[in-house]
Amino acid sequence: MPEPLIIEPRWPAPAGVRAVVTTRSGGVSRPPFQELNLGLHTGDDPQAVLENRRRLTRALDLPGAPAWLEQVHGTTVAEAAAVTPDATQADAAIARRPGIVCAVLTADCLPVCLCDRAGEEVAVAHAGWRGLAAGILEAAVAAFTRPAQSLLAWLGPAIGPAAFQVGPEVRRAFVQQDPDMAHAFTPARGDRWLADLHALARARLRACGVEAVHGMTACTHGEPERFFSYRRDGRTGRMATLIWRE
Repeated sequence: MPEPLIIEPRWPAPAGVRAVVTTRSGGVSRPPFQELNLGLHTGDDPQAVLENRRRLTRALDLPGAPAWLEQVHGTTVAEAAAVTPDATQADAAIARRPGIVCAVLTADCLPVCLCDRAGEEVAVAHAGWRGLAAGILEAAVAAFTRPAQSLLAWLGPAIGPAAFQVGPEVRRAFVQQDPDMAHAFTPARGDRWLADLHALARARLRACGVEAVHGMTACTHGEPERFFSYRRDGRTGRMATLIWRE
């Protein structure tokens, strides 16, 4: 039985804080969801998704089932301990005690892990361009009882700036709020732009006081062997980004 293949963030998180990102390998889902699809809303066989979730929980020896959200590209931050699995509408979750596993699902959007330097609070956010523009990262930072300056952030894999082509309304949504955000957009053909989600997230985090921003720049669109990508494939699975306190 193949084990789920995961990515462990490289960031200076305090002892006792664990975070992982799944890849598409190590599950039982059939094409076009192969293999480790963790999203129930994708059209995949629900029993396959539930088996994938069981495998992930077992492989990571998680302290409990992840707090799976119903993500809606909004700015709500849920208390992970109070989440009703797959029914609580939110795009970020925060946990304040050990054994509570926060989770978001992505397939091009950007997952962002957060923790305080003392390792007493952890959170994860689902940040597509709509959520970024609306303020999901600011909402997640504000949910901590610690000041933003004491937080660490880690940015996971997302669609990269060479592949993420958007219309002028997307650029306008950011630049009207902060003209400095123009640096995250490169002109493409016609009125189209190439957007850099990682650069936008870094700028938004630093604007609200989070200076310690780490992460990877892997492009989900460009690595079909490792990652699901909605823009690339349309009907596809979802990776999970998890964070918890041991």
